[in-house]
Parts: sequence; C-alpha cells; structure tokens
Amino acid sequence: MHPFDGKTWKHFNNMHPHFSAESRNVRLELCTDRFNPFGSFATSYSYWPVILTVYNLPLGMGMCMRLEFMFLSTVIPGPNSSC
Repeated sequence: MHPFDGKTWKHFNNMHPHFSAESRNVRLELCTDRFNPFGSFATSYSYWPVILTVYNLPLGMGMCMRLEFMFLSTVIPGPNSSC
C-alpha cells in the first residue's frame, strides 16, 4: 500500500484542503535510525543518518521508493561517536 492511500494522509488532506489542492507542494517523509558503519556493535562508533523521501511522485512507477529519490540530508554523530 502506498502512503497516499493511508488514513493519515487522507486526514491531512481533509484538514488542509488548500495544501492538498496545490500539486506543486511537496510531501516528504523523514526517517532516521542508528547506524554502525563497521558492523560491529562492540565498537564505539555510531551515527544517525537522516533520510528524506519525496512521496508525491507518480504512483504507478514506484518512484518514491527508488534510491535515486531518497536523499541523505544529514548524518548526526551518535553519543559514543569519536567525531
């Protein structure tokens, strides 16, 4: 199921019809998760990548889930990082 079909997206459209009526407005997903670049959780390195995904791309082509449309916006050093 595409997020466009979700209850939250439909609720947002009902609450903000002026935003949803304008096709040039961009809908983004922001996600993050802890990442250990060396694959060993015994090391003290940890980072939090922040990735943005554009959701209002054409539905039929599955473009919003392709890597070329996911943007690494920032990398936050974790509390145990040596940066």
